[in-house]
Amino acid sequence: MLTKPKMLQRGDKVATISLSWGGAGEPELRWRYEQGVERLKNVFGLEVVAMPNSLKGAAYLYENPQARAEDLMNAFKDPSIKGIVSNIGGSESIRLLPYIDFDVIRENPKVFIGFSDATITHLFCHKAGISSFYGPAILTDFAENVQMHEYTVESIKKTLFSNEVIGEIKPSPVWTSQRLEWVIENKHISREMNEDNKGYELLQGKGIAQGRLIGGCIEVLEFAKGTSLWPDKAYFKDSILFFETSEDLPIPANIEYWLRNYGTQGILQEVNGIIFAKPQHEKYYEEYKESIATILHELGLNELPVLYNLNFGHTEPKFVIPYGAMAEINCEEVKFSIIDSGVE
Repeated sequence: MLTKPKMLQRGDKVATISLSWGGAGEPELRWRYEQGVERLKNVFGLEVVAMPNSLKGAAYLYENPQARAEDLMNAFKDPSIKGIVSNIGGSESIRLLPYIDFDVIRENPKVFIGFSDATITHLFCHKAGISSFYGPAILTDFAENVQMHEYTVESIKKTLFSNEVIGEIKPSPVWTSQRLEWVIENKHISREMNEDNKGYELLQGKGIAQGRLIGGCIEVLEFAKGTSLWPDKAYFKDSILFFETSEDLPIPANIEYWLRNYGTQGILQEVNGIIFAKPQHEKYYEEYKESIATILHELGLNELPVLYNLNFGHTEPKFVIPYGAMAEINCEEVKFSIIDSGVE
């Protein structure tokens, strides 16, 4: 059982942080960062501070992983900070590992939210025994052009600002992964939404499966395999795995390689179910389904419940996933629910 952090309330102070790519501090993107901060203030009523190193730019932060780790440790240590919000992902926050004091995280549980390469920081929290939240980042969802998506806003409120059971997570009726350049001239242009979201697809399984949530960006999880961050096999027992793919759009063969490794470790044989997010641009949408089926067939796991096309990956809008929360896949009704609260 992971320790749940206390819920956020209007008026709380949260910190923004750059754990990987330092784009939030680049002059040409500063407007985008400020737009995301304004949403934290105006939509959620939060006070916002930037951690000291977080806006020093991409080059500095790449050369100084210890500075990024220092920001993270200090954000957890500071009792006035009630939550930590990732600015953006990247590709190499695994370099922070030597500088992490897990006791600091363990002794100061608080909300941490982010996605993509923030998967590594979620594993920091997991190793320290606290729950964290796979979800929106400043430069993406919070700074969405014109306004935040209501689906995202409601999920954040239900997951981080309430200690009641989250309940059924319905598919978003619309989605987008349109690439609209992050230039200030596009600030008032909404991205085009796709009206056909297909809903959730049950790839296999029967009945109702329940388990505690663990997972992340499937490519980033590869960075952690074989390190001290990787959870013990016992933690995966009776869990529900969640996987999503990044903007790198990994080829289906890679999905097979990675899933086969989970099988070789004996992890897939321990879990109660898997949920997969909608791929960006719906690239390889059908091919990924075939790859998943191929590996599960190899392992003789043809009855393992697998739900596909959920809204928590590199598309918008997205819902928030609390690590360690109890979730449910209803195969008969093709529904997904989080039957737990995200916070205390």
